[in-house]
Amino acid sequence: MPEVLRLFGFSFMFYSNEHEPIHIHVVGKGGRARYVWSEENKCFVETECYKIKGSDMKRIREVISDNTDLFIEMWNHFFYE
Repeated sequence: MPEVLRLFGFSFMFYSNEHEPIHIHVVGKGGRARYVWSEENKCFVETECYKIKGSDMKRIREVISDNTDLFIEMWNHFFYE
């Protein structure tokens, strides 16, 4: 499982046997979330959240937004190069 970032006690990663569309799993502090790339909106959209506090979700959304290019680049590098 390629880990792209680890910040604030959360791992931002994808699994090595993933499927389209591009998406990022966030795991940590006993919870998890999933963000899927929306081609229409040109951003990652939250599709799953389980047992993550609101204050942590705010940080996670900021990390996702600030690192969108990195997540897409790492996905493409891992799956297509």
